[in-house]
Amino acid sequence: MKYRSYLLLLLLLTASCASRQSVRYRDRFQADTQPAVCAVERENAAEQDAKGGKGQNTVPQTWQAQKRQALDSLCQSSIFETTQLGLYIYDLTDGQPLYAVNPAHRMRPASCQKVITAVTALNFLEPDFQFHTDFRITGTVSGGVLNGDLIVVGGMDPLVTPNELLEAARTIKQQQGISSIKGNIMLDLSMREDKEFGWGWCWDDDYGPLSALLVESKAGFGEKFLKALSKAGIKASSKLKNVPLRGETGGKQVYSIRHNIDELLVPMMKESDNIYAECLFYQTAATTGKKWAGRKEGAQKTEELLEAIGLDATQYRIADGSGLSLYNYVSAEMLVGLLRYAWRTNNIREHLLPSLPIAGIDGTLEKRMQDTEAQGNVRAKTGTVTGVSSLAGYLTAANGHTIVFAIINQGIPSASVGRAFQNQVCQELCK
Repeated sequence: MKYRSYLLLLLLLTASCASRQSVRYRDRFQADTQPAVCAVERENAAEQDAKGGKGQNTVPQTWQAQKRQALDSLCQSSIFETTQLGLYIYDLTDGQPLYAVNPAHRMRPASCQKVITAVTALNFLEPDFQFHTDFRITGTVSGGVLNGDLIVVGGMDPLVTPNELLEAARTIKQQQGISSIKGNIMLDLSMREDKEFGWGWCWDDDYGPLSALLVESKAGFGEKFLKALSKAGIKASSKLKNVPLRGETGGKQVYSIRHNIDELLVPMMKESDNIYAECLFYQTAATTGKKWAGRKEGAQKTEELLEAIGLDATQYRIADGSGLSLYNYVSAEMLVGLLRYAWRTNNIREHLLPSLPIAGIDGTLEKRMQDTEAQGNVRAKTGTVTGVSSLAGYLTAANGHTIVFAIINQGIPSASVGRAFQNQVCQELCK
């Protein structure tokens, strides 16, 4: 009898444990499938309890509670039955999160990848950084003849124009007394890897090829420079050596075409220029000091920054600088983390903020949120690729607080679906 009593007690305990495990599993599953809404509902309920119990409206809700409730309603849209949302809103004034839905879920950022590129570059490049294309000569000049080579060292500057090449040729002729070149015209392309396209770009992406020497964001630098030399009255007797130099570039520098970082950053962010973003990405890669720096070196610098601000870099993948790649995976939490860092870092903020599109005013946000409280208030980077729409940046909320946010809509049937939701979120925070 005693044995059977022990056995019965053991069976009852086992059933009780199984029941508790089932409840825990069910609760965990529900939390995983509705992570933000459940958390917000619990927080709102706690606020109501603190004010005298559920259903009692004797004390007005806080602004934060009102906004969470409104955002809850937006996030109950039927579009999320078949699409994915990554949303993170952080109150910089209060120093705490305001609202989140799947903030850590890895998603494709589209052109919000440019936020990552910009913040990383501004963090690692010198404050007075300039893109530069350098012109060098070897040998001697005698009777107007350069008995040596003319070398152009690529700095991956997409802003170089044909007129600037002509000015370079004219200056070299006047200052160095060169009217013909007996040696070669060499192109040093060793600043970046020799792959023409980004990792994970689609075959029908109409961008590139990429090169350390560009003219108006396009390849064909050598031919355009030969035309500039001819127009300036410099005869090149030998063929153009359009091959990479794999050693150190020698010779004496005789001219340099330069552009400051803001000249590139503003159109890169306002107009979402993909080639400009790739050029900035490779400038960051080059800070590793490695010749032929590639995508891995660029990603390495971003990962270094992510770890420095307290994020686990292994959770993300950086495939390119523009967001064209199918292989980029980030999260709303990551974007907000970088934007928070940028806001509190003066040198980054003073360059980044003026470059962001302004709702209803300019850039890729020019036609969005017009005639609403968000117009002129929201400064954010947009992103669009097939199936993905994103928005990340800053705004001033109706209570005067500075808000940083990131929204990624993935799996959407059209970009307009994501844009409409993003506009609603921003407008709700601004009104």
